[in-house]
Amino acid sequence: MERIALDANGLRFDALAAGPTRGELVLCLHGFPQFADAWTPVLEDLSTEGYHAVAFDQRGYSAGARPAEIAAYTMPHLVADVIAVADGLGASRFHLIGHDWGGAVAWAVAGAHADRLKTLTLLSTPHPEALTAAIRDDPDQQARSAYMLMFRAAPAIAETYLLADDAAQLRAVYQGKIAPEQIDAIVARLGEPGALTAALAWYRAMADNPRVGQIIVPTLYIWGDGDQALGRTAALGTARYVEAPYRFAPIAGGSHWLIDERPEQIIALIAPHLRTPR
Repeated sequence: MERIALDANGLRFDALAAGPTRGELVLCLHGFPQFADAWTPVLEDLSTEGYHAVAFDQRGYSAGARPAEIAAYTMPHLVADVIAVADGLGASRFHLIGHDWGGAVAWAVAGAHADRLKTLTLLSTPHPEALTAAIRDDPDQQARSAYMLMFRAAPAIAETYLLADDAAQLRAVYQGKIAPEQIDAIVARLGEPGALTAALAWYRAMADNPRVGQIIVPTLYIWGDGDQALGRTAALGTARYVEAPYRFAPIAGGSHWLIDERPEQIIALIAPHLRTPR
C-alpha cells in the first residue's frame, strides 16, 4: 500500500494505491463520513489479483481539494474529479466502485461517462432516481432520510451537533461496526478546520444535482438489509434503471458499513464482477 498525491481538476487529492501500475485500474470512492482508507481490505485484495487499485480522499476530504463555495460540491464537479483522476493515472477505461456518497458519484459517472467504465459496483447506495422516488413515496425511506434536512441546514448547526461532546453524535453514526481506533482517526480528521463543513457541503449542494438516467454499464449492487439509511424500496427499485448485466446482492443482516463489517463477503462478490466482459 502506497500513499500518493494526485493532481487532478486543479486540486490535489490524497490517495492510497496498491498493485501494479500496469494493471487494470479500479477506482474506489468513499462516502460520508469516511476516507479512502475505508477501502484498505479491498485495495489489498485486488492488488494481489493484478489490479491497480486506488482510493482517494474526495473533494472536501483532501486538504488540498477543499473549495469554500457550496456550489463547488455539486455532482458535475465530483464526477469531473473522478474522470480527471483516472486520466492522471493513465486509464482510458477503468472499473469504478463506490459506497454511500461515493456510490452516488459512481452512479453519476456511469450515467455521464459510460464509455470510460468497464464495470460499476455500488455498496449500499441505490440508483439516485430510485432513492428520489422512495423519499417521495415511501414513509420508511422518508424517516431514514430525515437526517439530511439537518445536514443541509445553515452551516454550524450540523457541525456543532456532530462534534459536540467529543463528537458523540458523529461516533454514533458508525453503530459500533467500525473499530474504535479508526473512528478516532476519522473524528480527528473531520475536526480539522473546515473539514466537516466541506464534507457536509455535498448535502448542501445536492438540490442542484442533475438526473443520472439509465445505466448501460455492467453493474453489481450490494446492499445490507440492515442499512439504517437506505431502505428496501429504493434497493429493489434500482433494477429498473440498469440496462446492462445487473446483479443485486442483498446481504442478510448487513449494515450500512459493509466494507468494515463484511470485507471478505464483499470482496468475494466484487472480484468476479470485475471480470464481467464488456
